[in-house]
Amino acid sequence: MAKITDLKEAISESVIDGQTIALEGFTHLIPFAAGHEIIRQGKLDLTLIRMTPDIIYDQMIGMGCAKKLIFGWAGNPGVGSLHRFRDALENGWPKPLEIEEHSHAAMANAFDAGASGLPLAIFQGYKGVDLEKLNDKIKYITCPFSEQKLVAIPSIRPDVTIIHAQKSDQKGNVLIEGITGVQKEAVLAATCSIVTVEEIVEDLEATANSIIIPSWALNFVAEVPHGAYPSYAYGYYGRDNKFYTNWDKISRDREKFKSWVDINILKK
Repeated sequence: MAKITDLKEAISESVIDGQTIALEGFTHLIPFAAGHEIIRQGKLDLTLIRMTPDIIYDQMIGMGCAKKLIFGWAGNPGVGSLHRFRDALENGWPKPLEIEEHSHAAMANAFDAGASGLPLAIFQGYKGVDLEKLNDKIKYITCPFSEQKLVAIPSIRPDVTIIHAQKSDQKGNVLIEGITGVQKEAVLAATCSIVTVEEIVEDLEATANSIIIPSWALNFVAEVPHGAYPSYAYGYYGRDNKFYTNWDKISRDREKFKSWVDINILKK
């Protein structure tokens, strides 16, 4: 059953140096506040997993939290590169970064397999590409029924998954609306899960096609208003596109980056 607590306690009790951590959310409901708390608590040597690592992982990588990144696509959406990610990968600053690159389809299948308790994901894909030359986790198997050639990759089963959502009720049941990505699968695949929410309410008032993750599938729920900012939370606030544009300038320079983190994350 989910324990309703504050974000500082949830991160402190759950995230341990050296773990595999997934912070999921697709275009919105990105758990920025949780990522910032991981930075404040100085967690290190993490393997970070995310279908689309963007600014939050750029910040965590730049602060030395990560030793490895497992991902499908990395960039500042609509703007360009992740400069802290590139600096770590190309120059080893602030420390070297290992990468394991997949397609979006592979990541989604791997999370789904992890949620199902399976050791691997099997799917069609990677035809006509050379990614397997760079990623030795991509294998091929033959279907025992059709003899069709299929791709196999390890399932994703994080030590900790963190997501952001709109609401939780007093019992810790969580409501997600809007674009859902792989949040549900990432939670169910994890050993431990944390959900930050915009608000805790008496009644979720769930609408058609919304997702409810039951309290028994979660470990911690923390009320963190604007916990997805500068991404957006459907029904609460919009995306701060200006911030995403400004981040390109901030993150290009190491000293500007460190100064920004000191003021906007560490001193908060």
